[in-house]
Parts: sequence; structure tokens; C-alpha cells
Amino acid sequence: MTGLIMSSAELDPRRRRILFRCWHRGIREMDLMLGQFCEAEIATLPDADLDELELIMAEEDNDLVKWVTGAEPIPERFQTPLFMRIAALRPDFSPVNAETLAK
Repeated sequence: MTGLIMSSAELDPRRRRILFRCWHRGIREMDLMLGQFCEAEIATLPDADLDELELIMAEEDNDLVKWVTGAEPIPERFQTPLFMRIAALRPDFSPVNAETLAK
């Protein structure tokens, strides 16, 4: 899976904007990680988690990749349940082929 699957039509404007930004990060690995996380959870995240997610999204992709992969320790400010859920996600990096799409 490498792109948005759900419709964002039923989401409020803030959630639509966050979902779009999670899928358009600049580094494909972060698109997949944040995009898939956001797509799975955006509809039910409380406002406090949305605030935190926006803070996480404001960080540089290169830093996020290092923290998520363990190349560098996660800063104390991001040692939160939400960040740990994001970091625990293992996105599907496998290519989608035509046979899979036809199902």
C-alpha cells in the first residue's frame, strides 16, 4: 500500500489537512509511516492527540526517520504513547502489483 485508501470526505477540515500532510511528507518512508498511521487512526484521535501529531509532523523527516528506526534516541518530548504507537508501526513497503489491485 503506498497511498490514501480511505475517503476523507467525512472528516472535518483539520483532520483532512493532517491526513493530506501525513501522505505528502517528502521522504517516502515517512509518507508511508505517518500516512498509514493517520489513515488508520485520524477519525478517532482526540484533539489532544491531533495537537501532538501536528507537533510531530513539524519535525524534520530526517530526524523522524532516525528516531523511528532507532538510529538516534527519541527526544524526551516525544517519548509519549502517541509517538510510540507511530514508531511501532511497520508500514507495508511492498510494491502493489496489478493482480493485487484487481482483487
